Amino acid sequence: MELQNLIGTGIAFIGACLAVGMSCAGSGRGVGIAGEAAAGVVSEDPGKFAKTLILQLLPGTQGLYGLVIWFWAIFNMGLLSGVPTLDTGAGIAVFGACLPMAIGGYVTAVAQGRCAAAGIGIVAKRPEQASKGILMALMVEFYAILCLLASFLMIFFFTA
Repeated sequence: MELQNLIGTGIAFIGACLAVGMSCAGSGRGVGIAGEAAAGVVSEDPGKFAKTLILQLLPGTQGLYGLVIWFWAIFNMGLLSGVPTLDTGAGIAVFGACLPMAIGGYVTAVAQGRCAAAGIGIVAKRPEQASKGILMALMVEFYAILCLLASFLMIFFFTA
């Protein structure tokens, strides 16, 4: 194994870890924000649990997207075969490719958590309007999907 391949693969591995770590951290924070709002509503009316739960789950998807990017990056580093294959330049490229999911995953998960908490406020006052709150929270999801797509395509092209 060449030192250059170890360094490049190590740099790429840090990027992959940031993609999953930051996305999961953002999801945890977003789900927590929405969960606090949901707990207040459900304590007053337990019948609204299902509608609030849907809204609380939405910010959790970014963590899954981060895991997909982590797996895709690891798969393309040669780590599954036991032989690191990325030189330093390719490692830096993969690191950079993981950043959209890392940063975008964190930011969109927190923003979606806040939006979901507002949607839970809609459920508290007008439960029949829950779909509007869900739709508002799903608007943020679109940008998380763009981050996923950007990272995925960059990793694909940098390691092809």
